[in-house]
Amino acid sequence: MNRAIAPVKNPRHASALALAAILLWATLAPLGLALQAVPPFLLTGLALLIGSLIGLALSGWRLSAWRVPARTLALGVYGLFGFHFLLFIALRHAPPIQANLVNYLWPLGIVLLAPVFLPGMRLRLFHVLAALMGFAGAALAILGGRDIQGGFAWGYLPALGSAFVWSSYSLLTQRVAAFPSAAIGLFGLVSGLLSLLCHAVLEAPLTLSLHDWARILVLGLGPLGGAFYLWDAALKRGDPRQIGLLSFLTPLLSTLALLWLRHETPSPSVCAAALLIIAAAVLGKRSNQQP
Repeated sequence: MNRAIAPVKNPRHASALALAAILLWATLAPLGLALQAVPPFLLTGLALLIGSLIGLALSGWRLSAWRVPARTLALGVYGLFGFHFLLFIALRHAPPIQANLVNYLWPLGIVLLAPVFLPGMRLRLFHVLAALMGFAGAALAILGGRDIQGGFAWGYLPALGSAFVWSSYSLLTQRVAAFPSAAIGLFGLVSGLLSLLCHAVLEAPLTLSLHDWARILVLGLGPLGGAFYLWDAALKRGDPRQIGLLSFLTPLLSTLALLWLRHETPSPSVCAAALLIIAAAVLGKRSNQQP
């Protein structure tokens, strides 16, 4: 088996790759809105299968890039399938806005858990303060000034689980033997098949229109495909603490995209969210060069 060579660390390149992934993830809400009639496991399964083709294209259509140890494959499926499975369970059993907010603890998790999963990294006060500021900004973007209604719902637990899965997956990919980002396609293939199995067991069948297929194609090439390769490449080249802070931009940009589609102007809470998230990224960068 050919061993992948770990990419050289390049913080600026990593930030650019992470921002590209975040921009793609920001399109997930508008696309999901257009595809809201499609059952989530069916939607995710088809999109992940489409996204897996990107991995083959990156490897020159050679399956050798997909030859990874079973441990690495298990980690990839844990991340891609586990995250979406728990999130969908959460959205079924908790108010969606609150569940989404709990789920967006994953950037905070990346920052705070980096020293736990990556030996040699230390958590400094700047990182903690920046992470809390970033989450406050994400909360403002998601809630949009609305009050949280209702009490505890058990669906918050899988939402918290999905946040932990994605943050731990993102960090643990740096602990396994180096693998090419093209191998993300194998993770997507297996996760897509598992999602379709969940669709067959948990959801009613649905006939898709041509417009649905076109949007699913965009979904698979973008937020549920290309974004995962960019994210993996970013983590291989940069500091996960800084990348985690940048990730708080995802709910903000997603909210702005929805406002743009609705021809609405950002509210004061969204503007405040932008300031908090940008300030968090700047503050976190002060410690970016420190181990």
